[in-house]
Amino acid sequence: MNITLPTAKSLFIEMYFGDTLLSSGTAFLAANTRASHCALITNRHNVTGRHQDTSECLDKKYAAVPDAIVIHFHKNTHDQSKIGEEWKRVRLPLYREDGSPYWIEHPVLGERADVIALNLNWGDDVCRLPYYMESDLDNVNLAIDPAEPLSVIGFPFGISSQGKLPVWATGFLAQELSLIEPENPVFLIDCRTRQGQSGSPVIAYRPTGYRHFKDGKVHFTQSGNVVWEFLGIYSGRVNSQSDLGRVWHVRVIRDVLNEAARDYERRLEAANSVSQSDV
Repeated sequence: MNITLPTAKSLFIEMYFGDTLLSSGTAFLAANTRASHCALITNRHNVTGRHQDTSECLDKKYAAVPDAIVIHFHKNTHDQSKIGEEWKRVRLPLYREDGSPYWIEHPVLGERADVIALNLNWGDDVCRLPYYMESDLDNVNLAIDPAEPLSVIGFPFGISSQGKLPVWATGFLAQELSLIEPENPVFLIDCRTRQGQSGSPVIAYRPTGYRHFKDGKVHFTQSGNVVWEFLGIYSGRVNSQSDLGRVWHVRVIRDVLNEAARDYERRLEAANSVSQSDV
């Protein structure tokens, strides 16, 4: 199957309370490099089942919040040409037996950031296609100004293009990226996004030519190579009457990913200490 790599990177997720399906959304994998820790990234409100600002329960039918998440990964067939043909459904609990959540929040912003990470134990049956934070594959240092096109790649209303492949919704950058504040690292886009796209990666996709920074200056490259810049995670519209949407900046993803790596190492060390003390 001939699909673009960003299409393959968006993952369909479902939130459950017991056996009851409450909602669906989007997630993706992130890693710093090919050799470093890899984690699942999505919105905090997807796993809490509550409005990020008001804490209101999002499920109006059952008034329930999720206790498990189902992730539809690409099945690892060891044949890149078959990506997008088969999926591996993985169900994970969201809470430990003591009631503490499995997900990891931003190390400084905490619950204020609508971004979380989940650590997974990887098997050979799952194909991992993360967005890389420290690689020129997903970050080519594009110069992006207001009114330039951006794409939100996810599952509006749970709809897929085929199988569990996402839909591309394309809109425009609605502000200067230089205005992003460290204490509130969010920027606005103008895009007709809808429920189910929460947790979608947001990228600037350039199939022909592109402007990029080099040596402190903006250069234009005319090329037949497709490039893209990973910019952040879509978090929902500012209100139901507007097509303005919020995107948490890529630096937040990096911070949450690194916190997930530290959490993984801490728990691994603690488990090893317990094992050694039992000997």
